[in-house]
Amino acid sequence: MKVTIELIDKSNEEEIVLRVHELSDINAPLLEHLGNSVNEIITQKDDEIYKVKLKDIYYFEVLQRKAFVYVKSDVYETRLKLYEFEEKTRGTSFFRASKSMIVNADKIDHVKPSLSGRFEVTLLNGEKVIVSRQYASLLKKVMEI
Repeated sequence: MKVTIELIDKSNEEEIVLRVHELSDINAPLLEHLGNSVNEIITQKDDEIYKVKLKDIYYFEVLQRKAFVYVKSDVYETRLKLYEFEEKTRGTSFFRASKSMIVNADKIDHVKPSLSGRFEVTLLNGEKVIVSRQYASLLKKVMEI
C-alpha cells in the first residue's frame, strides 16, 4: 500500500482520502481508528480519563477558563479549547450558541423565543440553555425556522 502525506497551507481544509480495493484485515483497523478519533473527544472526570462520542454530547461550554462537555446526565472536563471543539464539529449538527457555548442541535427538544432576540432552548434531557442574539441566526438555520 502506498502512503502519501502532503503538507498544505493552514487556509486549506485537512482531508484524509483512502482508496482501497476492499476492506481487509490490514485496512479495517485503520479505518475504525480514524472514524473513532474523529467522532470522539478525550475528557476527564474524578481523575479518570474517558472517551466521549460526539453524538452523545448535548453541549460544550467554557466557564472560567475551563472547558466542560455535557452529556445526558453527566459533565466531563476537557482540555479542548472552544475553537478546537468548533473545528472538530464543523459540518455536524453542532452550532455556536453564545460566546462560550456550542450546542448539539440533534439534542434540542424545543425552542422558545426569549427577551431581546434571544432564544431559550430546551434539550432532550430537560436542561435549558440560552442562545444569544448574536448566534440566533445560526439556530434558525440549523432548525430551519
